[in-house]
Formats: sequence, structure tokens, C-alpha cells
Amino acid sequence: MRLANLLLDLDGTLTDPKLGISRCIQHALTQLGVDAPHADALEWCIGPPLRQSFGRLLATTDPELIEQAASLYRQRFAEIGLFENRVYDGIPEALTALQAQGFRLFLATSKPRIFAEQILDHFSLADAFDGVHGSELSGRLTDKPSLVAHILASEGLRPEQTMIIGDRKYDILGGRANGVRAGAVTYGYGSMEELQAENPDRFFDSPEQLAGWGGGLL
Repeated sequence: MRLANLLLDLDGTLTDPKLGISRCIQHALTQLGVDAPHADALEWCIGPPLRQSFGRLLATTDPELIEQAASLYRQRFAEIGLFENRVYDGIPEALTALQAQGFRLFLATSKPRIFAEQILDHFSLADAFDGVHGSELSGRLTDKPSLVAHILASEGLRPEQTMIIGDRKYDILGGRANGVRAGAVTYGYGSMEELQAENPDRFFDSPEQLAGWGGGLL
């Protein structure tokens, strides 16, 4: 059955958020009196739910401490960090091309929806999407299986006509859990080893490959 709907991840798929995410994590850790790793050592934090990353960074399962770190992160992110970001070259053209091919596009990000909407507006990407979906500040919908299930239900999408596309294993796993096919972009923050281990239906090595892909019968 031909695909009709694409669920697109944000961080590492449409934009490169490394600067903002790493600086906000460093800020939160410093405020808590913890030595902050170099930005390059924080790349693994791009993709997973924020609270999960702070649990690992702080070596704790204490929900109060993790919530405090997340709050400090978001204080800076809401004012500065969300715009310390850049759109990958070729993404605006890819979105236009996919729309022209008849796909309905939906954002599917673990980032809070309120921030994702601001980012899309700031970079003039919002008009490409039929719907924007992300987590809530409470932590609800931060895991991709729950988020994808929410998108399918709220938008009335048929899983067999839908593919999720992202740069980390979490995107692939979120799709698989809901009977949705999965595409992996290799230019983001997931390693080839990580992505290949999850056996996605298709790889995209550049935004240009995404733009030139007609969907087809998979």
C-alpha cells in the first residue's frame, strides 16, 4: 500500500540543535554544582527524552533531582536555547518536494510541542506540516511509542499508510511499536551501527535523497 503520511522527527532530522541542547544541559548541570561535559560528549543526548538523559548524566533515579535539572534546562532553552539551532541545508526544499508529491507531513518530536512550534515558526517551516506533535512539559508523550500512537489516533492516520523518519533508534522503535514503517536519516546524531541494528525500512543519506524519494510501494 502506498504511503500517504510521513511523521518527521525534528532534532537531527530537520535541524541541527547541538549548540542549544548542549549549552542548556551544561547550564543545568553547572547550576546543580556538577561538572558539565564538553558539547561533543553530549551528542548522545540529542534524541532521547530529556529526563532520561539527566538521569544518566547525574547517575540518579531521584525524580526530584531529575525534575530540577529539567526545569533549569528549560529555563534557558525557552529564552535562548531553542534558537541556537540551524536548519539542515536542503530541508526546506525537501519538505516542499514531499508536499508536492502528495504526502501529508506531521512533526513527531520528543521535544515539548510548545517549543517545537516556536522553532518551526522561527525557521519558516510551519506551513509544511498538517500537524505538529511533541511532548508536554509534564513529561507526557516523551517516549516515541506513546507519541506515535497519539499522532495516529488524533490525526486519524492508518498505520499501513504511514512512515516515521528520524535519526535515532527511538524513532524506529516508536514506529515499530505502532505498526508504522520507519526511515532513518544518516546525517543526524544516530550512528550507523545504532540505526542498522533496528533494521529500518529505508535509509536517507541526505535531505536531497529525501526530497527525491517518491514513497512508492514498500
